[in-house]
Amino acid sequence: MAEVQGRCDDRFGALREALERRLDDDELGASVAVDLDGEVVVDLWGGYRDEARTTPWMQDTIVNVWSTTKTVLSLAALMLVDRGELDVSAPVAKYWPEFAANGKESIEVRHLMGHTSGVAGWDPPFTVADMYDWELSTSRLAAQAPWWEPGTVSGYHANDQGHLVGEVIRRITGKTFKQFVADEIAGPTGADFQVGAKESDWDRIAPVVPPPPLAFDLAALDPLSPMVRCMTGPIPDASQANTAGWRGADMGALNGHSNARGVLDIMRAMSLGGETGGVRFLSPETIELVFEEQANGTDVVLGVPLRFGTGYGLTPSGAIPYLPEGRVCFWGGWGGSLILMDLDRRLTLSYMMNRMAPGIIGSDRSEAYVHALYDALR
Repeated sequence: MAEVQGRCDDRFGALREALERRLDDDELGASVAVDLDGEVVVDLWGGYRDEARTTPWMQDTIVNVWSTTKTVLSLAALMLVDRGELDVSAPVAKYWPEFAANGKESIEVRHLMGHTSGVAGWDPPFTVADMYDWELSTSRLAAQAPWWEPGTVSGYHANDQGHLVGEVIRRITGKTFKQFVADEIAGPTGADFQVGAKESDWDRIAPVVPPPPLAFDLAALDPLSPMVRCMTGPIPDASQANTAGWRGADMGALNGHSNARGVLDIMRAMSLGGETGGVRFLSPETIELVFEEQANGTDVVLGVPLRFGTGYGLTPSGAIPYLPEGRVCFWGGWGGSLILMDLDRRLTLSYMMNRMAPGIIGSDRSEAYVHALYDALR
């Protein structure tokens, strides 16, 4: 059986065994961490950074965590709410006046955070490299019209949420999202998390291994549908995550670099009443905003049933039925990474990996780890 490093309380031995089995099966390299009531009870890693299996996944290995980055993006926005600098029910144009163009004057910040704004991507043509140019990408979003009536349904803002919310953060604070994370989130907590990745850290990055192609044929769908427009503006290419351009960009929806412990060290704040590592990010009143439902139904970009609060997925979730119900918020990344915050149990589960599983949300691997954790608690 695969060798797993780190520590794990005996109570959660089944979670260690689940990781060992998966490393023998369909994982390449992975890390899993759990915080329960303010104590890190699981901090495990194993496998390999490379497909040739020559370089082990180490404690300080980091990986592109895809849309798990969005959970830190939403935390940053909520921190500004807590400081009285941002109102999620205010029009985006209050902070970013140019955004009011082309019928977007009534779109509120909560619509950006809850994926209901109608600005779910860039009008094609638009490339992955275009996302690296902040001025170009944000000005394009400010100029275009929404793809549906804002606030009526969710359409996952897969690639552009970091530019949308990130520009609001920049207009308020004068800091890019990348700098805000470094100065006000990762720095104070000591969490191993960064947006993009400094070149000095490239030697500890586990390159992502792209998943199989998406199962549906975009060419057979209506080219004006939100799904096609989002998936072609830009066309997703997982291999780009292994390039210098990607690592140097500021993309709060896509290019956070961390591991399970790094994400846990930040996002357990949500499960622990707003505080992590001796740093208070949020008040209990601000955390309540997360559970104000923004959408509940079939997402018009992903085509699966999802329930969104302010900045996070909420349970029950038809797309990921194995998540627990209750005061639970979550999200994850393309390929199956997951960060789950269970406020009822003061519990946080974090899972990050380099070999991407099929699909867009969750995977049978993340399901195995969730089941092993909650079975242990029962």
